[in-house]
Amino acid sequence: MDIFQVIVHLIDLRSFSNMWYWIALAVVWSSASHWVMGVPWDMVGRARRRGGPAAADLVEITLINARRLHGIWADAGVAISIMFPFVLSFLAITGFFYGAEISQAVFLFALPLSGVFALSVGLSHRLCTQPDIEKTPEMVIHALSRHRVWVQAIGVASIIFTSFWGMFQNLRFSSLFF
Repeated sequence: MDIFQVIVHLIDLRSFSNMWYWIALAVVWSSASHWVMGVPWDMVGRARRRGGPAAADLVEITLINARRLHGIWADAGVAISIMFPFVLSFLAITGFFYGAEISQAVFLFALPLSGVFALSVGLSHRLCTQPDIEKTPEMVIHALSRHRVWVQAIGVASIIFTSFWGMFQNLRFSSLFF
């Protein structure tokens, strides 16, 4: 084995054996869990503890983000509904049928995040179509808390599945060399 082969073997640039992929996976799910529908989670905790102006601010920023997301979906929902499944299908076919590991890695990021996006669009739709009288701080805190639990559940399932798939890929690839 020459020095080039040793370096290539030590610094493996495949997705599932790359440390940066796993760091990115952790950061993405940590951020998705912290920024629930664009609202930082510490703001929800502060509104729950203090009430008053903090709760009013939480309701306002949540409604602003809900209207923004609802508007994006109203303007580009059809395009997103066509384009995103096409991209996911492309990634799934090139990754799992043709064996491109980078496509597998991106697919395992994008599929669960599309579920989180769908949940966020659904919550924004509910918040935008409810009468204003029902948008109390308690209702908003409850809705964001429930949404966060679902985001965390999707994130945990995604990390577990991605970890098992990555281990399978790494074991399969390493058995070719040893």
